[in-house]
Amino acid sequence: MTSAATTLRVGLVGTGAWASDTHAAALCAHPGTDLVGVWGRRPEAAAEIAGRHGTRVYEDVDELFAACDAVAFAVPPDVQAPLAARAAAAGCHLLLDKPLATSVEAAREVVEATRKAGVASVVFFTLRFAGATSHWLDRQAAEGGWFTARADWYGALYSPGDASEQVTSPWRVGRGALWDVGPHALSVLLPVLGDVTSVTAARGPADTVHLVLSHASGASATATLSLTTPARAAGIFVELRGTSGVVSIPSGGASVDAYGGAIGALLESVRSGRPHACDAGFALRVTEILTSAETCLG
Repeated sequence: MTSAATTLRVGLVGTGAWASDTHAAALCAHPGTDLVGVWGRRPEAAAEIAGRHGTRVYEDVDELFAACDAVAFAVPPDVQAPLAARAAAAGCHLLLDKPLATSVEAAREVVEATRKAGVASVVFFTLRFAGATSHWLDRQAAEGGWFTARADWYGALYSPGDASEQVTSPWRVGRGALWDVGPHALSVLLPVLGDVTSVTAARGPADTVHLVLSHASGASATATLSLTTPARAAGIFVELRGTSGVVSIPSGGASVDAYGGAIGALLESVRSGRPHACDAGFALRVTEILTSAETCLG
């Protein structure tokens, strides 16, 4: 196990803007990590990111794993899951993106691989690692007494003429808001209200999905998830109602700063040997809930 005094050698899997501008930037800036290499399915793009961040490109992903203590992933979920299981089997700790996978079987394979290898894992649910929102969630979980909640993600991703990587991503286009922003909604509801005991789902306009959730605490919650909201109606809204009154989540801050928080969480989990609350096991549970919702939609 890596000691607290050791810098974690981290490899990056992914070649998109998210990989470069958030993952690589945060890994280079963090004092506890050393970005030792990049691998991607597009070798030229991988070489460009490696050059931009002063590291080397790997042509073979297993060679990257062999050179690392940990691997950060910035690839589609169904590419991420088998590679993550492979990295864990090679003895690498995992810094994963959400959703972990879009099938329960693939997500479970990652969890089993981490447990068998004894490696740490952290999944980057943005608001769980942004300073203001993570502290807010901790306070509300400690407060308790919540009656109902709503967690609404209204994204305006598909603006006319926008041909960005995020808009054209095949997995995002194919899976829609349920799988792209649904994990964010669940990541803030579960730590406060407890596990989901039942879920009902209904379709709205375009890719919009409405969820009704029952939680182990006895509270209920709703979530509206959309990537196709009109631009002037977009926004994120999380609200809790209970014995303490009505509270709303604060703004989350920059993604690169939140990713730095996720890096710190992985370092602490490696140092202490204790699983983080947002580990692969938690992400598996999110995949199970989203799969149940997808089944409801038919």
